[in-house]
Amino acid sequence: MKTSPTHIAIIGAGPAGFFAAEALLKDDGPVAVDMINNLPAPYGLVRDGVAPDHQAIKSVARAYVKILTRDEVRYFGNVTLGEDVTLEDLRSRYDQIVYAVGAQSDRRLGIPGEDLAGSHAAMRFVGWYNAHPDFRTEAFDLDCEDVVVIGNGNVAIDVARILVLQPDRLATTDIADHALAVLRKSRVRRVTLLGRRGPAQASFTNPELREFGRLDGVSAEADAAELELDPASAAEIEDNAVRKRNMNTLRAYADAVPGDGDRVVRFRFLVSPLEVVGRDGKVCGVRVERNRLVAQDDGYQRAEGTDVVETLPCGMLIRSVGYRGAPVPGVPFDERAGIVPNAGGRVLACAGSAEVVPGEYVVGWAKRGPSGVIGTNKADAAATVALMAEDRGVGISAGKGSERADDLPLLLERRGVRWVDKEGWARMDARETALGEAQGRPRVKFCSVPEMLDAAGAAGSRD
Repeated sequence: MKTSPTHIAIIGAGPAGFFAAEALLKDDGPVAVDMINNLPAPYGLVRDGVAPDHQAIKSVARAYVKILTRDEVRYFGNVTLGEDVTLEDLRSRYDQIVYAVGAQSDRRLGIPGEDLAGSHAAMRFVGWYNAHPDFRTEAFDLDCEDVVVIGNGNVAIDVARILVLQPDRLATTDIADHALAVLRKSRVRRVTLLGRRGPAQASFTNPELREFGRLDGVSAEADAAELELDPASAAEIEDNAVRKRNMNTLRAYADAVPGDGDRVVRFRFLVSPLEVVGRDGKVCGVRVERNRLVAQDDGYQRAEGTDVVETLPCGMLIRSVGYRGAPVPGVPFDERAGIVPNAGGRVLACAGSAEVVPGEYVVGWAKRGPSGVIGTNKADAAATVALMAEDRGVGISAGKGSERADDLPLLLERRGVRWVDKEGWARMDARETALGEAQGRPRVKFCSVPEMLDAAGAAGSRD
């Protein structure tokens, strides 16, 4: 029986990576886990994606703190695979490698005018208001009264809510200071969310949808005619409690009367964008086509255009039509699906292949695509970790073994990489929370990598 630990590298320190680490630490055999993250701070979308006014959702990070304190776990923040370390570096040091790299890019609409000034991906807007270092210099011109958000999921709802919330309410959260300053000057009065299919197919969760009815100074609207369900859609929600509650909430919005002076969020369904309309190089509207639903043989309700077209005026457009994975140097990638090709979590040599890459695995959005909520990653990670245990039992490993796993810090020092270990993250976390406490906020986030590294007292620096 093997008594020395199995050395495992997890690439990515978001929810999927931490759930994988948690499952590995519960495994029968001894393990040594190194979490390698491209940003200095861990927690991924919990830190950089969850809306700042939803602090309760971020409380899942308490479980991640416990994992990081384990002796079997090391953390290497500000280390990028393909730049600071190579895949061969990892294969020569680890028995198993887990890719928990998420979905780092956005899906496009593929329509004319998509790249006009004032047309933005939701991913960038979310990163901007959440103090993600890669998006802190983004510019969003809120000197307009109408914004259109294309999408029918929780990210679209988050974007709309941030645009209409009273800035004083946001001032008590961990929103980025640069975003709060812009939102305080915002002229946005109306936000319209567009869904290409009907309300029965929308992927909102009900607490997020229902929240609009509880916000001071905000009214929610829906068109009663667009909430009428065809027989197939009615059957689709019959046994789905979440979608039934969504329909009840939307019908209540259709019956509501907006308050004087309220900011308004409008829910539109069965409309697809055809073109982003511009004037002088900037967004001034979006041309949309009315759709009908056509049932497919497999029961899927496909949106089909009706040639009924209208133009909605807006000064800004935000595209919230999904995230997409991006290739990592040396790691197989399925361009069509936007994921690491895999069989249940075992990495495959290429899309469509049955050849397994020994000792390499994938979890989370990089495994299945951008679907589900944070908790979805737990069972997903456990399933992959079970396969890892099977492979360890028959001696399958990533490469040359783990004889040199402990020398990763030396390798990074030789290459002049400034990295953040878990003690450094604890220092950065303490600094942020202390700054927040002084202002009555959960934390004040550092928004740039140099600030983060300085706060952490990052290792491996060279004079």
